[in-house]
Amino acid sequence: MNIFIMGAPGSGKGTFSSRIKEEFDLNHISTGDIFRANIAGGTELGMQAKAYTEKGLLVPDEITNNMVKEYLSQLSDKKNGYLLDGYPRTLDQAKAFEKMTEGTDLMVDEIVVMDVPFDELTRRITGRRSCKNCGEIYNIYSKPPVKEGICNKCGSELSQRKDDNEESLKTRLEEYAKNTEPVIAYYEEKGMVKRIDATAGIEEIWPVLKEALSK
Repeated sequence: MNIFIMGAPGSGKGTFSSRIKEEFDLNHISTGDIFRANIAGGTELGMQAKAYTEKGLLVPDEITNNMVKEYLSQLSDKKNGYLLDGYPRTLDQAKAFEKMTEGTDLMVDEIVVMDVPFDELTRRITGRRSCKNCGEIYNIYSKPPVKEGICNKCGSELSQRKDDNEESLKTRLEEYAKNTEPVIAYYEEKGMVKRIDATAGIEEIWPVLKEALSK
């Protein structure tokens, strides 16, 4: 089973990716992992990508597509497939990957979309805090620390990421609507999308998501 998992910032993709990976014994890969592996390994594609990122430029789709395909094809542990997070981000990427993998075992089978209303996304993002020392994550609305601004685990100070504010979230959601929602629509026309209402808590969402994938 090969899966793309999609959703707006704050939709819980990372959290549920870990559970899906364990439950279905899949390789969990993010585009960030792929870029880092290629750059660290000094591959030709990695060096091409690095030339753009060092200048603060977006890596062209062609390089990204080839990097993703090559990375997936070289996985030493095939397991039962892959779960890819952060790709495709654009319709051009989706169509190119579809063409490159047609007729192979790398073709994507399902698209999981985590749906969360704007108000809840705002609450999750703007309320997020993390420990500077141990990395523990909190949310001042849904998972506050016992002592305000202090980590329960190690007693260190909590901080907020610079882009965890309403203005940055609005920009990121606009980018998501412009580039990624057309990708979802494209796959919906093919009947490949499974939408999950990810508004509730993790333990309420997981059984629904697990059952949807099991089918």
